[in-house]
Amino acid sequence: MFLSIWVGIILAGGQTGCSTLSKKEAEVRPPIAAENRPVQPPANSGGRGMRNGDFYTIPKVPPPGAKNSYSSVNVNGPYIAITFDDGPHPVNTPRLLNMLAERNIKATFFVVGQLAKEHPQIIRRILAEGHEIANHTMTHPTLTRISDDRIRREIGDTHKALVDIAGYHTRLFRPPGGATNARLKQWFHDEYGYSTILWTVDPQDWKRPGVSVVTSRLVNGARPGAILLCHDLHAPTVDAMPATLDQLLAKGYKFVTVSQLLNMESAAPASSVAAVTPAADPAPIPSGLPPVPNGNPMPVPAPAPGAVIPFQKGQPPVVNGIPSEGGAVPLR
Repeated sequence: MFLSIWVGIILAGGQTGCSTLSKKEAEVRPPIAAENRPVQPPANSGGRGMRNGDFYTIPKVPPPGAKNSYSSVNVNGPYIAITFDDGPHPVNTPRLLNMLAERNIKATFFVVGQLAKEHPQIIRRILAEGHEIANHTMTHPTLTRISDDRIRREIGDTHKALVDIAGYHTRLFRPPGGATNARLKQWFHDEYGYSTILWTVDPQDWKRPGVSVVTSRLVNGARPGAILLCHDLHAPTVDAMPATLDQLLAKGYKFVTVSQLLNMESAAPASSVAAVTPAADPAPIPSGLPPVPNGNPMPVPAPAPGAVIPFQKGQPPVVNGIPSEGGAVPLR
């Protein structure tokens, strides 16, 4: 069965937009299915970001047998995945979504659970517009410095929040700051069915090096199968996106979500990207979810009472030097 795309909330672009969202917008709850199955392409699906409608033929969930961790994927073709961490932000994320929609580009958003709960309408808009959402913990702690019990709460509470907000079961995870190890990767894969997603290109945009620098680093670092790391938390990063996306499109790159990129994995990487004409589209890949224990994509622990949340409600979600149990990684 095909799902229909429900275009949710059209939020004002521009940096000076209001940082609060109306009650009417907050109450809108479009139907989002947990399976994320392919949907029927609209008439204009052959746009700039995805040629010949292949977005609608590549599965939207990780493939059976997905590995426990990726920083890039070997693909035959000019395919890349752009990812955004630490949101949703009430102003910057809607601005970014407008930019992606104008170019028919799909992205993957690694969201912080507490911010997802504060801005559920943005989470639903992300999904309604065909993007992918993944788990980036509830409060952005350094996982290698906290107890296993707290790790379970961080992951489980975020997963539950996404289910509660949109009926969405993610299969991807990114550790805050990239702080992980072999034990954690295998644990998350075995118990939760998660692939840990790191990155190929880090433009250090959280250091705010300048719009042109962010663009240059992303464009020059991209290659077929690359996973690009960005942060929609920061306005300068979003400011860099029009030039970044347009230059990558001009080089012949085609954007897919991380799960789609994993489905395109091949034995050998593509050697280059065509400067003008992208490589031929791959054949459609069969869809389907990998088997999971007891038919549940992951066990969801109950929310922890009294959990330490290093955020201040009503303030910009930038956390620096705020203490929390085990130490939190500042949102970059």
